[in-house]
Amino acid sequence: MDLIVIIGAGAVGKMTVGQELVKITDFRLFHNHMMIEPVLEIFGKFDGEVVTKLREDIFDAFMKTDYQGLIFTFMWGFDLKSDWDYIKGVADRFEATGGTVYWVELVADQAVRLERNKTENRLRNKASKRNLELSEERMIREETKFRLVSRDGEIPFENYIKIDNTNLEPDEVARMIKKHFNLPNPSAAEMMNRVFLEEVRDDELELVHKMQVESFMPLYEKYHDECSPAIESIDRIKARAAVPNRKYFFIVKDGARVGVINLGHNDPNEKEVSFISPLFILPKYWNQGIGYVAIQKGFEMYPEVKTWKLETILQEKGNCHLYEKCGFVRVGEEKPINDKMTLIDYERKVSE
Repeated sequence: MDLIVIIGAGAVGKMTVGQELVKITDFRLFHNHMMIEPVLEIFGKFDGEVVTKLREDIFDAFMKTDYQGLIFTFMWGFDLKSDWDYIKGVADRFEATGGTVYWVELVADQAVRLERNKTENRLRNKASKRNLELSEERMIREETKFRLVSRDGEIPFENYIKIDNTNLEPDEVARMIKKHFNLPNPSAAEMMNRVFLEEVRDDELELVHKMQVESFMPLYEKYHDECSPAIESIDRIKARAAVPNRKYFFIVKDGARVGVINLGHNDPNEKEVSFISPLFILPKYWNQGIGYVAIQKGFEMYPEVKTWKLETILQEKGNCHLYEKCGFVRVGEEKPINDKMTLIDYERKVSE
């Protein structure tokens, strides 16, 4: 099993970046305060021995799961041999399973970190930080007493990246980490638990139109086709939504509306043939396996359908691969739109 260790000084963003990494990888987050806060609450003070025992139990249990790996956050005192020994021991446990350990060091200006110390997300997850005066004093004291930023070349591990996230958003840092280490997307099983379809209300069709334009504009700029959903009017969307047997659904991942799918029948008397048109994901959420899960959710919602149909662009190999992965096969003839773009039809027959 793999391990991502995110290290850095107080309020640098270790937990928050870890939260964003969970959204785009098959890793789960075990941030440092998940064990510290219960110990403080129960014992009334910090007890390092108890915290360590609890961590060990979590590590042992997690290694029995089917996840790709775990994200662990740690404030590392580089001048403390005990910290070097501890973190190496954690890494050794994961490497003993045949896994890979990835090291991410975050650094940021103190003024920025002091502001981050006040954020709602931090205070919600870390009760011991809610007395801002004390937590700020502790932050400053810790980095005065210990060296919390590594020296150049000090960390000897192969899979290591150091990121100055002073001016970077957490989701941007997470994408940098994912790309640098070529981390896997969430598994299909995990995504099925994190993605669901939410029916669009009539008063939300303007938002659907805005999302559709944003999602399809890169393709329109590439192919300049006059049938592009990027230049479709809001009236066309409203007309499609008014068809009795077709519905728009927001694709929701981790609470965020990340795309839209339209499902249903064109013929009110036809219940066994259904269309997917359109399906789109906002660009910032591309390549996360969301489209695949949205289609599977659609299949589950319409168990009576025997034939699913859709249309896509021949030149967009990624889209073709997605639909074929979902069980669709090409049918019919190619339909050239211009010298750059050809539309093709796909069907999926549901076995009895």
